[in-house]
Amino acid sequence: YSNSYIDQEVAAARTMINKAFDNDKVGGETLKVFKKVKKLLATNANARDRIISPADFTLLMQHLPRHAKAFLATAYFTGMRRGEIGKLTWDKVNTKDRTIKLKASDTKTRKPRKIPLCHKLCEILDKIPKEIRDGKLIEHVFLYQGKPLNDIGRSLETACTAAGITYGRFEKNGLTFHDLRHTFNTYMRKAGVQESVIMAITGHARNRMFDRYNTIDDEDLLQAIDQFERFLASVDQNVDQSNENRA
Repeated sequence: YSNSYIDQEVAAARTMINKAFDNDKVGGETLKVFKKVKKLLATNANARDRIISPADFTLLMQHLPRHAKAFLATAYFTGMRRGEIGKLTWDKVNTKDRTIKLKASDTKTRKPRKIPLCHKLCEILDKIPKEIRDGKLIEHVFLYQGKPLNDIGRSLETACTAAGITYGRFEKNGLTFHDLRHTFNTYMRKAGVQESVIMAITGHARNRMFDRYNTIDDEDLLQAIDQFERFLASVDQNVDQSNENRA
């Protein structure tokens, strides 16, 4: 087994032992053993640095089936987690105000979050057909054959193969769905968006004192996503110009 797999198994066992200790099922000696176990991997040893270029994104969108396109685009243009996208319902989406409002129960960190939408993603979301069943709107935004769509892993792998893009976490420079979140963070930073604003959008944990003195308002959020959209447009323009020069 890989070191990362072993670390995950030990962590799961440690969680059970901690719970057992809290409920007086095991003693301190047992707990001490697990507290002494060190991780095989150094912190962030498995951190990924794969970035999905605008050109790769365009290729993937061309080769993805219809039901998976908007799912991928939402991850690329918002940095949302896969679970957050899969659970997204229409009542949380407002393309007129260009925002997605997540409740605490919708997020991994159990904190409510407001996510700004760029114009391009608003256009994509507005084109998603809303399905009606028994006279009622199906609340989930992303559906496949009438059921909530929680994962596009197979579709993404197939699209990567068709586009000539390496796929897979354990492949050299292989692409994974989570790389979309890393890509969003990286491009937002390159676009000049403040780190505190990026963290507010993506829901990363922040220092409590920093939270107290950094209030992110709606104007900050929309300004950030506009900077992000302009940056992507400039990258696309540079790529097109480069291709023309070669021709």
